[in-house]
Amino acid sequence: MSVDLLVVGGGPVGLATALYAVRRGLTVEVLEPRSGPVDKACGEGLMPGGLAALAGLGVHPKGHSFNGIRYLSPHASAVADFTQGPGLGVRRTELHSRLATAAAEAGVPVQHLSATGLHQDDDGVDVATRRSGGADGPVLRARHVVAADGLHSWARRHLGLDRPSSGPGRYGLRQHFATAPWSSRVDVLWAADAEAYVTPVADDLVGVAVLSRERRSFAQHLAHFPPLAERLAGAEPASGVQGAGPLRQRSRHRVAGRVLLVGDASGYVDALTGEGISLGLAQARAAVAAVAADRPSDYERGWLAATWRCSALTHGLLAATRPQVARRALVPLAARAPWVFSAAVNELGRSA
Repeated sequence: MSVDLLVVGGGPVGLATALYAVRRGLTVEVLEPRSGPVDKACGEGLMPGGLAALAGLGVHPKGHSFNGIRYLSPHASAVADFTQGPGLGVRRTELHSRLATAAAEAGVPVQHLSATGLHQDDDGVDVATRRSGGADGPVLRARHVVAADGLHSWARRHLGLDRPSSGPGRYGLRQHFATAPWSSRVDVLWAADAEAYVTPVADDLVGVAVLSRERRSFAQHLAHFPPLAERLAGAEPASGVQGAGPLRQRSRHRVAGRVLLVGDASGYVDALTGEGISLGLAQARAAVAAVAADRPSDYERGWLAATWRCSALTHGLLAATRPQVARRALVPLAARAPWVFSAAVNELGRSA
């Protein structure tokens, strides 16, 4: 047996999985073909619960704090501040870099290999690999494997756990702008067929993410939010546009023998509630607990416990705002019932 746990995917959730495993006394290695911190399209807002989970791992990324969430529409606004302390806007590359440093300091080897095959028996898993140049790599042996290889997970498909989604998918685009944040909260602007998320990530930088079923350029989407477009008119873009999607990905199960799926690889509803990292950290803890007990099947129950709150609220919001009339009414309703809006935001923001 090579290691107790092999993590396929060295993004933030995969590295956090490795750190949780080290703390449980497990031997662990990570497979990640890419080198350096990897950027991707995401909202970059860490809710208080996710921030606390990172601190528990000894990871303290730099960013810009925010006090809550503000919903905005042309004729109304609603504010919900966190009761557990602030969240933090963090560049994805900064978060990845901090977790990579923590993993290196914990002695976690990261091998720049891609997984190309999985074969299981009663005692462990053999993982075939490929080097960056295309040549075959070594076959690695582990007692368990955690797949944290993202939204379009190779492992999920390879294991036959992919569950096709019905209906039109939603897509996300994100770009940064060199300007001082103008709000102490994450602003969510609602338009007829899209939402724009404005997250302060530094004293002189904001990230703007747009989610929609409509396939348009970032500039075309921005035009549907006139107040935001006007505010950004004089700001220089500080990054290229990055995209992701379709966002909804489903899995039939989260466990196949000794292989467990965590993070986006385990299924993803939508980025609507901004809980991707916090949710992935909670799933990583649950997966490592099941591996440490040598009861991988326990993870199905742990995954559901970590996921149900966010999944239920996201499904509910998506269903409720699909009709145009409901989208127009959402922000005024939140403004008229601030206690309900605040309760929902703080339920999402708390530690899992």
